[in-house]
Amino acid sequence: MRNIVSSTRYIVLLGVIASLLLSAGVFLLGLIQTVLMIKDAVFILGEEEVAKQFAIAAITMADFFLIAAGLYIVATGLHELFIGSLDLPNWLLTKSFEDLKEKLINIIVVVLAVTFLSEVTNWDGTSNLLPYGAAISLLILALTAFTFLKRDKKEREVVYPNALDKIELKKSSKMSSEKQFIGEPHG
Repeated sequence: MRNIVSSTRYIVLLGVIASLLLSAGVFLLGLIQTVLMIKDAVFILGEEEVAKQFAIAAITMADFFLIAAGLYIVATGLHELFIGSLDLPNWLLTKSFEDLKEKLINIIVVVLAVTFLSEVTNWDGTSNLLPYGAAISLLILALTAFTFLKRDKKEREVVYPNALDKIELKKSSKMSSEKQFIGEPHG
């Protein structure tokens, strides 16, 4: 029974495969859109507003690629957490579910900022961007606070994992120093 339950972790491969397919699809769509965007820009270089529209399209493409990268990070993170380690750069390694969530939150923050930047560059002056910007700012602030508080809690747990352990550590070091004072060998 234990082997059956242990092997159910491989169901996560469905999520890994789906995330990889979505990532590849978004990367491919972004590549196609980028090629078409550059092709169109070459033919209309002399027209007004071309540089601005090109910049807006480039920001949108950056958003696509960030989302694709996020999906890739989900795929590799799930694989590492449930299936086994992968040969990845150190910054991409996922050691815990909290680590994966933190990476995703970082990507979400950047995507939100890029999305708002895209709205600002598309702004025609008639709509009020303040509520939209305030909402995105509050969301980024909440995600940042969540990440900071989780990290701060994790660091406190590493320093003092358990108050009883701290007390036991003091007792054992006091006993060790008493033995050394009495003249017993230490070590």
